[in-house]
Amino acid sequence: MNVPEDLRYSSDHEWVRADGDLVRIGITDYAQDALGDVVYVQLPEVGAVVAAGDAFGEVESTKSVSEIYAPVAGTVVEVNTVLDDAPETVNSAPYADGWIAVIQVADAAELDGLLDAAAYAALTEG
Repeated sequence: MNVPEDLRYSSDHEWVRADGDLVRIGITDYAQDALGDVVYVQLPEVGAVVAAGDAFGEVESTKSVSEIYAPVAGTVVEVNTVLDDAPETVNSAPYADGWIAVIQVADAAELDGLLDAAAYAALTEG
């Protein structure tokens, strides 16, 4: 399982890449593997205000439908429209082209509450 060291993680299996007050969010390699072949991604709306822990999208696979949870509070400023036509990108490149959304963070201190790579790896191995 791939757990990049430079990312932060939620216990709900989302990853976060911070760049100033913007964070790019996707689902982890562990999550996409558990889901199986992704066939549809419901993206959040640009401009939506989300609270940490709120469901703000869905990933549908051949096995199940899973909600995507906002790991931090803020405003959705960008979504990955590539996933409209190629949802399988979540499987093939979960940490690259398979990202879900970019959120402008309301409080950057929330990032400190997320898991680092070692803690996330321990969570998924437990």
